Amino acid sequence: MRAGAAATAKTIDDYLATLNDAERVALEKLRKDIHAAAPGAEECISYRMPAFRLNGKVLCWFAAQTKHCAFYPGAVVQTQKALLKGYDTAKGTVRFQAARPLPALLVRKLVKAQIARQRVTSKP
Repeated sequence: MRAGAAATAKTIDDYLATLNDAERVALEKLRKDIHAAAPGAEECISYRMPAFRLNGKVLCWFAAQTKHCAFYPGAVVQTQKALLKGYDTAKGTVRFQAARPLPALLVRKLVKAQIARQRVTSKP
């Protein structure tokens, strides 16, 4: 995670204002795609990163790192390996270059999968 102004951002707009143009454009697109997939989700800052909360639980995060941008939709990354073939992934993380933002359909599928996962895991 970046230090400085991005680390002290109080809103997603504050966070995005600290980025270079390419990162800001890529993450604004990701933000819009997350909103489209989860219209009831609220924006927040969690762990010093832009995030979306749904029904009181964080749904996903995103951030600009030193050498890439990242989308953190959580455990669905492990269950959606086929969908993510060709992407740089790690546990809960999808990395991408700002010049090649994630496709809206991919973001939608990951967000919807995470919403479904949260519904299952939050049942008593």
